[in-house]
Amino acid sequence: MALPGIALADWRAQGQGFSFGGHAIRYWTAGPADGEPLLLIHGFPTASWDWHYLWQPLAERYRLIACDMLGFGYSAKPRAHLYSLLEQADLQQALLAHLGVDGPVHVLAHDYGDSVAQELLARHHDGHIQLASCVFLNGGLFPETHRPVLMQKLLLSPLGPLLGRLFSRAKLKANLTKVFGPQTPPSESELDAFWALIAHNDGPAVMHRLIRYILDRREQRERWVTAMQKGGVPLRVIDGALDPISGAHMVARYRELIANPDTVLLEDIGHYPQTEAPQAVLQHYLTFRQGLDRA
Repeated sequence: MALPGIALADWRAQGQGFSFGGHAIRYWTAGPADGEPLLLIHGFPTASWDWHYLWQPLAERYRLIACDMLGFGYSAKPRAHLYSLLEQADLQQALLAHLGVDGPVHVLAHDYGDSVAQELLARHHDGHIQLASCVFLNGGLFPETHRPVLMQKLLLSPLGPLLGRLFSRAKLKANLTKVFGPQTPPSESELDAFWALIAHNDGPAVMHRLIRYILDRREQRERWVTAMQKGGVPLRVIDGALDPISGAHMVARYRELIANPDTVLLEDIGHYPQTEAPQAVLQHYLTFRQGLDRA
């Protein structure tokens, strides 16, 4: 049975706000107030609406928390800001503090959000946050297996500021079509929503600044991979195998580097499994959590 999802206008109306470093951040919560906290962390270049198909089913079981990170979606997009993945991890911790969450937190992350989750995992081992589990969807867990698309490479180049400003819905469609599975392309209404989130508050003007996360990943590679290798926090990867950026080849590397790897490959799915195959992602996520409950 297909999951109904949430229309973008309805999603936006449910958002709340708080201030982080003087910047306005939009966030969403759902589920029982006394439920186990589940922090959902979105990817680049979209926003937390990416989780809309999974939102209600997960909210029946867990206390959901998600925000549009700085520079994304309906949150502030300061022009001259030096964006970093470490700051985005600070933001996640600030949001948890704002909501009074001080116990163990489960994490479900995608793409750019995977790197933020890796930093939180490293902070867990440093004693600065408590993670109960972490599940990664398609993302660049290892710089050596990340295969950025041409647009990402160009945004990192000296042409980045110009190309960001020229980014359009048509270019978004062309880029997403390349990374979604051939049988599960984004619909026109999904593209409209993705573009609305990117375009809000002139988001294309900061894309060349956000893309520097690729450099952050290289710099933090040893810290983050070591954190995944330490154990103690249950991990799972749910990955669309056909993703040219971080598909089956990334999972192969994960299996090489992580002891007793828990991985799920969705054979016909691309880079956005939570929108391409939300029912499968939900099933594999709940199975993972049920396994934790039985352990």
